[in-house]
Amino acid sequence: MAKKSAQVKIYHGYGHTHNLVVYGHVFKFRAKAEQKFRNGFFVNLMHVFKLFVLKPYPFATVKLSFRGQQISAKTAYDGFFKIEWEAKDEVEAGWHTVEVAAYDEGGNEIAHSSGSIYVPHITQYAFISDIDDTVMVSHSKTIAKRLRELLLRNPRTRKTFQSTRYHYELLAEAHTKVEQPNPFFYVSSSEWNLYDYLVETFRFNGFPEGTFLLNQLKRWKDLLKTGKTGHEGKLFRIMRIIDAFPKQKFIFLGDNSQQDPEIYAKIAEKYGENMVAVYIRNVRKSKLFQTQEILNKLEENNIKTCLFEHSEEAIVHSKKIGLIN
Repeated sequence: MAKKSAQVKIYHGYGHTHNLVVYGHVFKFRAKAEQKFRNGFFVNLMHVFKLFVLKPYPFATVKLSFRGQQISAKTAYDGFFKIEWEAKDEVEAGWHTVEVAAYDEGGNEIAHSSGSIYVPHITQYAFISDIDDTVMVSHSKTIAKRLRELLLRNPRTRKTFQSTRYHYELLAEAHTKVEQPNPFFYVSSSEWNLYDYLVETFRFNGFPEGTFLLNQLKRWKDLLKTGKTGHEGKLFRIMRIIDAFPKQKFIFLGDNSQQDPEIYAKIAEKYGENMVAVYIRNVRKSKLFQTQEILNKLEENNIKTCLFEHSEEAIVHSKKIGLIN
Protein backbone atom coordinates (compact mmCIF):
# COMPACT_ATOMS: atom_id res chain seq x y z
CA MET A 1 0.00 0.00 0.00
CA ALA A 2 1.33 3.47 -0.89
CA LYS A 3 2.64 5.61 1.93
CA LYS A 4 0.62 8.76 1.54
CA SER A 5 3.03 10.97 3.45
CA ALA A 6 5.85 10.34 0.95
CA GLN A 7 6.55 13.17 -1.50
CA VAL A 8 8.58 13.79 -4.65
CA LYS A 9 9.90 17.33 -5.04
CA ILE A 10 11.26 18.25 -8.49
CA TYR A 11 13.33 21.37 -9.08
CA HIS A 12 13.53 23.18 -12.43
CA GLY A 13 15.79 21.17 -14.73
CA TYR A 14 17.77 22.37 -17.71
CA GLY A 15 19.73 21.24 -20.76
CA HIS A 16 19.38 20.56 -24.46
CA THR A 17 18.45 17.52 -26.56
CA HIS A 18 21.71 15.66 -25.89
CA ASN A 19 22.17 16.55 -22.22
CA LEU A 20 19.09 17.02 -20.04
CA VAL A 21 19.26 17.04 -16.23
CA VAL A 22 16.66 17.16 -13.46
CA TYR A 23 17.26 17.32 -9.70
CA GLY A 24 14.87 16.51 -6.89
CA HIS A 25 14.26 14.92 -3.50
CA VAL A 26 12.07 12.11 -2.22
CA PHE A 27 10.78 12.63 1.32
CA LYS A 28 9.29 10.11 3.73
CA PHE A 29 7.78 13.13 5.44
CA ARG A 30 7.80 16.87 4.82
CA ALA A 31 5.94 19.43 6.93
CA LYS A 32 3.26 21.46 5.18
CA ALA A 33 4.73 24.95 4.85
CA GLU A 34 2.20 27.06 3.00
CA GLN A 35 3.35 30.68 3.03
CA LYS A 36 0.67 33.21 4.00
CA PHE A 37 2.84 36.30 3.27
CA ARG A 38 1.77 38.00 6.50
CA ASN A 39 4.06 40.22 8.50
CA GLY A 40 4.82 38.96 11.97
CA PHE A 41 7.81 37.35 13.59
CA PHE A 42 6.10 34.12 14.68
CA VAL A 43 4.29 33.59 11.35
CA ASN A 44 7.57 33.89 9.42
CA LEU A 45 9.56 31.95 12.01
CA MET A 46 7.14 29.02 11.86
CA HIS A 47 7.13 29.04 8.04
CA VAL A 48 10.93 28.89 7.77
CA PHE A 49 11.14 26.34 10.59
CA LYS A 50 8.69 24.05 8.75
CA LEU A 51 10.89 24.17 5.62
CA PHE A 52 13.51 22.31 7.69
CA VAL A 53 11.10 19.76 9.23
CA LEU A 54 11.50 16.79 6.91
CA LYS A 55 12.64 13.20 6.70
CA PRO A 56 14.41 12.19 3.45
CA TYR A 57 13.74 8.85 1.73
CA PRO A 58 17.18 7.28 1.17
CA PHE A 59 17.96 4.86 -1.67
CA ALA A 60 14.45 4.91 -3.17
CA THR A 61 14.03 4.07 -6.85
CA VAL A 62 12.85 6.99 -8.99
CA LYS A 63 11.65 6.84 -12.61
CA LEU A 64 11.45 9.90 -14.82
CA SER A 65 9.07 9.95 -17.78
CA PHE A 66 9.69 12.34 -20.67
CA ARG A 67 8.07 12.01 -24.11
CA GLY A 68 7.79 8.24 -23.98
CA GLN A 69 11.24 7.73 -22.46
CA GLN A 70 11.74 6.33 -18.97
CA ILE A 71 14.97 6.83 -17.02
CA SER A 72 15.59 5.21 -13.64
CA ALA A 73 17.83 6.34 -10.78
CA LYS A 74 18.18 5.93 -7.03
CA THR A 75 18.08 8.59 -4.36
CA ALA A 76 21.17 9.22 -2.23
CA TYR A 77 21.25 8.84 1.56
CA ASP A 78 19.60 12.28 1.88
CA GLY A 79 16.79 11.51 -0.59
CA PHE A 80 18.43 13.60 -3.35
CA PHE A 81 18.31 12.44 -6.96
CA LYS A 82 19.90 13.66 -10.16
CA ILE A 83 18.68 12.24 -13.48
CA GLU A 84 20.64 12.91 -16.66
CA TRP A 85 19.62 11.66 -20.09
CA GLU A 86 19.70 12.24 -23.83
CA ALA A 87 16.36 12.76 -25.55
CA LYS A 88 15.44 10.43 -28.44
CA ASP A 89 14.06 13.31 -30.49
CA GLU A 90 15.04 16.95 -30.86
CA VAL A 91 13.76 19.04 -27.93
CA GLU A 92 12.66 22.52 -28.94
CA ALA A 93 13.52 25.57 -26.84
CA GLY A 94 11.20 26.46 -23.95
CA TRP A 95 9.73 24.86 -20.85
CA HIS A 96 8.77 21.17 -20.91
CA THR A 97 7.04 18.88 -18.42
CA VAL A 98 8.61 15.83 -16.81
CA GLU A 99 7.00 13.27 -14.51
CA VAL A 100 8.87 11.54 -11.69
CA ALA A 101 7.55 8.62 -9.63
CA ALA A 102 9.19 7.09 -6.55
CA TYR A 103 9.00 3.43 -5.54
CA ASP A 104 9.67 1.53 -2.33
CA GLU A 105 11.80 -1.62 -1.99
CA GLY A 106 8.86 -3.77 -3.07
CA GLY A 107 8.39 -1.83 -6.31
CA ASN A 108 5.22 -0.08 -5.15
CA GLU A 109 4.71 3.53 -6.20
CA ILE A 110 4.82 5.72 -3.10
CA ALA A 111 4.67 9.20 -4.67
CA HIS A 112 4.79 11.03 -7.97
CA SER A 113 5.03 14.61 -9.15
CA SER A 114 5.32 16.81 -12.24
CA GLY A 115 8.19 19.21 -12.84
CA SER A 116 9.59 21.54 -15.49
CA ILE A 117 12.75 21.49 -17.55
CA TYR A 118 14.07 24.50 -19.44
CA VAL A 119 15.79 24.28 -22.80
CA PRO A 120 17.22 27.71 -23.68
CA HIS A 121 17.08 29.17 -27.16
CA ILE A 122 20.44 29.41 -28.88
CA THR A 123 21.40 32.81 -27.49
CA GLN A 124 24.70 34.63 -27.35
CA TYR A 125 24.94 34.76 -23.55
CA ALA A 126 23.97 32.88 -20.40
CA PHE A 127 24.15 34.25 -16.86
CA ILE A 128 25.18 32.57 -13.62
CA SER A 129 24.28 34.57 -10.53
CA ASP A 130 24.76 34.13 -6.81
CA ILE A 131 21.73 35.01 -4.64
CA ASP A 132 22.62 36.08 -1.10
CA ASP A 133 24.17 39.58 -0.98
CA THR A 134 24.26 39.64 -4.79
CA VAL A 135 20.51 39.87 -5.41
CA MET A 136 19.01 39.73 -1.90
CA VAL A 137 20.21 41.61 1.16
CA SER A 138 21.27 38.67 3.36
CA HIS A 139 24.23 39.73 5.56
CA SER A 140 25.83 36.34 4.88
CA LYS A 141 29.02 37.12 6.79
CA THR A 142 27.15 37.63 10.10
CA ILE A 143 25.07 34.70 11.36
CA ALA A 144 22.80 36.79 13.62
CA LYS A 145 21.99 39.32 10.88
CA ARG A 146 21.51 36.58 8.30
CA LEU A 147 19.01 34.75 10.51
CA ARG A 148 17.20 38.00 11.24
CA GLU A 149 16.67 38.57 7.50
CA LEU A 150 15.52 34.99 6.97
CA LEU A 151 13.25 34.71 10.02
CA LEU A 152 11.76 38.22 10.24
CA ARG A 153 10.80 38.61 6.58
CA ASN A 154 8.65 36.50 4.29
CA PRO A 155 9.58 35.90 0.61
CA ARG A 156 7.67 39.01 -0.49
CA THR A 157 9.18 41.35 2.10
CA ARG A 158 12.80 40.29 1.55
CA LYS A 159 14.86 43.24 0.31
CA THR A 160 16.62 43.03 -3.03
CA PHE A 161 19.34 45.49 -3.99
CA GLN A 162 18.14 48.60 -5.79
CA SER A 163 18.20 48.42 -9.61
CA THR A 164 19.38 44.78 -9.60
CA ARG A 165 16.13 43.57 -11.16
CA TYR A 166 16.49 46.25 -13.87
CA HIS A 167 20.08 45.15 -14.57
CA TYR A 168 19.06 41.48 -14.83
CA GLU A 169 16.09 42.37 -17.03
CA LEU A 170 18.38 44.25 -19.44
CA LEU A 171 20.83 41.32 -19.46
CA ALA A 172 18.05 38.79 -20.12
CA GLU A 173 16.92 40.76 -23.18
CA ALA A 174 20.37 41.72 -24.53
CA HIS A 175 21.28 40.64 -28.09
CA THR A 176 18.25 38.36 -28.33
CA LYS A 177 14.52 38.49 -29.05
CA VAL A 178 12.15 39.34 -26.20
CA GLU A 179 10.45 35.94 -26.58
CA GLN A 180 13.87 34.23 -26.42
CA PRO A 181 15.50 35.61 -23.23
CA ASN A 182 19.05 34.72 -22.28
CA PRO A 183 19.03 31.92 -19.69
CA PHE A 184 19.69 32.64 -16.01
CA PHE A 185 21.06 30.16 -13.48
CA TYR A 186 20.83 31.11 -9.80
CA VAL A 187 23.49 29.21 -7.87
CA SER A 188 23.67 29.55 -4.10
CA SER A 189 25.07 28.09 -0.90
CA SER A 190 21.53 28.25 0.52
CA GLU A 191 19.92 24.85 0.99
CA TRP A 192 17.28 23.12 -1.14
CA ASN A 193 14.94 23.63 1.86
CA LEU A 194 14.63 27.28 0.72
CA TYR A 195 13.84 26.53 -2.94
CA ASP A 196 10.16 27.60 -2.93
CA TYR A 197 10.97 30.58 -0.69
CA LEU A 198 13.61 31.85 -3.13
CA VAL A 199 11.52 31.20 -6.27
CA GLU A 200 8.69 33.23 -4.71
CA THR A 201 11.03 36.12 -3.82
CA PHE A 202 12.45 36.27 -7.35
CA ARG A 203 9.05 36.03 -9.06
CA PHE A 204 7.44 38.58 -6.76
CA ASN A 205 10.26 41.05 -7.47
CA GLY A 206 10.14 40.45 -11.24
CA PHE A 207 13.54 38.84 -11.79
CA PRO A 208 14.11 36.75 -14.94
CA GLU A 209 12.75 33.22 -14.62
CA GLY A 210 15.63 30.81 -14.17
CA THR A 211 16.98 27.55 -12.83
CA PHE A 212 17.97 27.42 -9.15
CA LEU A 213 20.84 25.20 -8.03
CA LEU A 214 21.16 25.06 -4.26
CA ASN A 215 23.03 23.28 -1.49
CA GLN A 216 22.45 20.03 0.41
CA LEU A 217 19.31 19.77 2.55
CA LYS A 218 19.54 20.58 6.25
CA ARG A 219 17.32 19.32 9.08
CA TRP A 220 15.63 21.62 11.60
CA LYS A 221 18.40 21.18 14.19
CA ASP A 222 20.88 22.68 11.68
CA LEU A 223 18.70 25.70 10.87
CA LEU A 224 21.13 28.05 12.64
CA LYS A 225 23.87 26.95 10.22
CA THR A 226 21.86 27.76 7.10
CA GLY A 227 23.90 29.07 4.16
CA LYS A 228 27.24 28.64 5.91
CA THR A 229 28.62 25.66 4.00
CA GLY A 230 28.88 24.27 0.51
CA HIS A 231 31.24 26.60 -1.35
CA GLU A 232 33.03 23.60 -2.88
CA GLY A 233 29.67 22.22 -3.95
CA LYS A 234 28.81 25.58 -5.51
CA LEU A 235 31.94 25.35 -7.66
CA PHE A 236 30.91 21.91 -8.95
CA ARG A 237 27.33 23.03 -9.63
CA ILE A 238 28.63 25.87 -11.80
CA MET A 239 31.00 23.51 -13.63
CA ARG A 240 28.08 21.20 -14.43
CA ILE A 241 26.17 24.07 -16.04
CA ILE A 242 29.13 25.00 -18.27
CA ASP A 243 29.69 21.33 -19.14
CA ALA A 244 26.05 21.13 -20.26
CA PHE A 245 26.48 24.19 -22.54
CA PRO A 246 30.12 24.03 -23.70
CA LYS A 247 29.61 26.46 -26.59
CA GLN A 248 27.85 29.11 -24.51
CA LYS A 249 29.41 32.41 -23.40
CA PHE A 250 28.82 33.04 -19.69
CA ILE A 251 28.64 36.13 -17.50
CA PHE A 252 29.03 35.65 -13.74
CA LEU A 253 27.50 37.81 -11.01
CA GLY A 254 28.38 37.52 -7.33
CA ASP A 255 29.63 39.37 -4.26
CA ASN A 256 32.62 39.30 -1.93
CA SER A 257 30.83 38.48 1.33
CA GLN A 258 31.99 34.87 1.04
CA GLN A 259 33.82 33.00 -1.76
CA ASP A 260 32.39 34.13 -5.11
CA PRO A 261 35.56 35.85 -6.44
CA GLU A 262 37.68 32.81 -5.54
CA ILE A 263 35.15 30.39 -7.07
CA TYR A 264 34.93 32.38 -10.31
CA ALA A 265 38.75 32.54 -10.48
CA LYS A 266 38.87 28.72 -10.26
CA ILE A 267 36.23 28.47 -12.99
CA ALA A 268 38.38 30.75 -15.18
CA GLU A 269 41.33 28.35 -14.89
CA LYS A 270 39.34 25.62 -16.63
CA TYR A 271 36.69 27.50 -18.61
CA GLY A 272 38.32 30.86 -19.41
CA GLU A 273 37.19 30.61 -23.04
CA ASN A 274 33.55 30.51 -21.89
CA MET A 275 33.83 33.53 -19.58
CA VAL A 276 32.97 36.99 -20.91
CA ALA A 277 32.63 39.02 -17.72
CA VAL A 278 32.55 38.82 -13.92
CA TYR A 279 30.53 41.22 -11.75
CA ILE A 280 31.23 41.38 -8.01
CA ARG A 281 29.18 43.44 -5.56
CA ASN A 282 31.50 44.94 -2.93
CA VAL A 283 29.57 44.24 0.27
CA ARG A 284 32.61 43.46 2.41
CA LYS A 285 34.85 46.51 2.41
CA SER A 286 37.63 44.67 4.29
CA LYS A 287 38.01 42.38 1.24
CA LEU A 288 38.18 45.20 -1.30
CA PHE A 289 41.91 44.91 -2.04
CA GLN A 290 41.87 41.10 -2.12
CA THR A 291 38.84 41.10 -4.45
CA GLN A 292 40.41 43.65 -6.79
CA GLU A 293 43.57 41.54 -7.04
CA ILE A 294 41.52 38.51 -8.16
CA LEU A 295 39.63 40.59 -10.73
CA ASN A 296 42.89 42.10 -12.05
CA LYS A 297 44.15 38.57 -12.81
CA LEU A 298 40.93 37.80 -14.68
CA GLU A 299 41.35 41.00 -16.70
CA GLU A 300 44.82 39.80 -17.71
CA ASN A 301 43.08 36.79 -19.27
CA ASN A 302 40.74 38.99 -21.33
CA ILE A 303 37.76 38.53 -18.99
CA LYS A 304 35.94 41.81 -18.33
CA THR A 305 35.37 42.61 -14.65
CA CYS A 306 33.39 45.07 -12.59
CA LEU A 307 33.63 45.62 -8.83
CA PHE A 308 30.61 47.68 -7.80
CA GLU A 309 28.56 48.76 -4.79
CA HIS A 310 25.39 49.83 -6.58
CA SER A 311 23.79 48.08 -9.54
CA GLU A 312 23.67 51.37 -11.46
CA GLU A 313 27.48 51.11 -11.75
CA ALA A 314 27.16 47.55 -13.09
CA ILE A 315 24.58 48.70 -15.66
CA VAL A 316 26.93 51.45 -16.89
CA HIS A 317 29.74 48.86 -17.21
CA SER A 318 27.47 46.41 -19.09
CA LYS A 319 26.59 49.14 -21.60
CA LYS A 320 30.25 50.18 -21.94
CA ILE A 321 31.43 46.66 -22.88
CA GLY A 322 28.47 46.11 -25.23
CA LEU A 323 26.79 43.47 -23.07
CA ILE A 324 23.60 45.52 -22.99
CA ASN A 325 22.25 46.90 -26.27
